[in-house]
Amino acid sequence: MATTTQGTAKPRSLTFLQVAIALQTLALFFQAVTAGVLLSSSHGELLHGVGARVMYGASMLYVLAAILAWRLGGGSPRPILYSSGFLVLASVQVVLGIARVPSVHVPLGILMFGLSVLALAQVSVLAARSGRPLSTPSPEA
Repeated sequence: MATTTQGTAKPRSLTFLQVAIALQTLALFFQAVTAGVLLSSSHGELLHGVGARVMYGASMLYVLAAILAWRLGGGSPRPILYSSGFLVLASVQVVLGIARVPSVHVPLGILMFGLSVLALAQVSVLAARSGRPLSTPSPEA
């Protein structure tokens, strides 16, 4: 009779981390789009403000996902440092946006989008390398 043994939670944790970073990356892309709308329409400010809140929440979700991947999945604590640094950048970005300092706000947004894409690629490669099914059948005894 074949039995199943449970593998580690690492693949599931990495998937949650991937989803969190992907959400953050999409929110940053949305911010770039609404920044363009902001330049050409009065409705852009509302969309950009809502997008800023979503992006900030996604950055917090990234921190949570990194902590869970480390604690539950046995992964490296390094993504916690990356996600915390990103949350600091997001905080600076919000302050700069409220203060209306586009000369720093816009380049920082571009940098954040690039860093988010790199983080997503890095976690995706890591997940592909360590991708094991959560349960594997063991040979009959």
